Amino acid sequence: MNIFKNKTLLITGGTGSFGKAVLKKFINSNAKQIRIFSRDEKKQEDLRLEYNNKKLQFFIGDVRDSKSINEASKGVDYIFHAAALKQVPSCEFFPLEAVNTNVIGTENTITAAINNNVKKIVILSTDKAVYPINAMGISKAMAEKIAIAKSRNSNNTVICITRYGNVMGSRGSVIPLFISQLNNNVPITITNPKMTRFLMSLEDSVSLVTHAFQKGKQGDIFVMKSPATSIEILAKSISKLYGKKNNTSIIGTRHGEKLYETLISSEESLRLSESKKFYKIFNDDRDLNYKLYFTKGMKNKKAFEYNSHNTVQLDEDEVMTLLSNNSLIKGEIDA
Repeated sequence: MNIFKNKTLLITGGTGSFGKAVLKKFINSNAKQIRIFSRDEKKQEDLRLEYNNKKLQFFIGDVRDSKSINEASKGVDYIFHAAALKQVPSCEFFPLEAVNTNVIGTENTITAAINNNVKKIVILSTDKAVYPINAMGISKAMAEKIAIAKSRNSNNTVICITRYGNVMGSRGSVIPLFISQLNNNVPITITNPKMTRFLMSLEDSVSLVTHAFQKGKQGDIFVMKSPATSIEILAKSISKLYGKKNNTSIIGTRHGEKLYETLISSEESLRLSESKKFYKIFNDDRDLNYKLYFTKGMKNKKAFEYNSHNTVQLDEDEVMTLLSNNSLIKGEIDA
């Protein structure tokens, strides 16, 4: 990417599945330096040995600690903020930890970006931030609100957001669980067979990050158009792919789970632009002086909700094709 030519990129949560996917995409770019910021020294060492690349620099720290993230941001041109607590059930039991990482950590990272004159910061968000019912979703919704609020007063640093559905094979997604259950010949545990989730590959998710870095303006939220499927079809597809016939066990909906996930709310759809692969939600840039604004009404503008129930639904064969082309899962199958 020319945008990174001779520039420095910082990836928070850079040792997680998402951070590593972004690193893999940009390590061979013309960036001058890529900084990995995370708490896990073992994972950092693994990455250091894997790449053995002088372009890579490692910073041990925690986004909860404003000093450590500010230090890592000095001399940085671009930030991708992926550090987060994202396990829905865990956040239900430890909601304050979700607040400390997802809310305060995001505040610290954006503040560090602004204080160090970073050109652009892209914040990783989730479909669970739309109409949130769980602690993880609420904390990510607040992170989005903080990003948008700060974008209104940020002159030198562009702040924008990428919002994702389920990234296949990433840490915490259901696919690695199903694969583990198949390999151990135990029943596949299904919460609700009719529950639907968006399906996005790590490669597709990185293309959304690239798009946000290239096109993002203050307060923009980017969403990739993605298909979905039911948990029942997903389980059957993975079983067929692995040539297994494990029994299934319906265990019921877990803490904080929804029947379907939403990437764009009906309210957001009224300030939306659309391209072939992406949606962009524009920031509402009005201030609190509402008497200065009035609405004439919008012709031919109909609100809609974009969710995992009403997007393109994949059948078993289509899901199998998608899974077999996924790099993380393909590696499991080929092994």
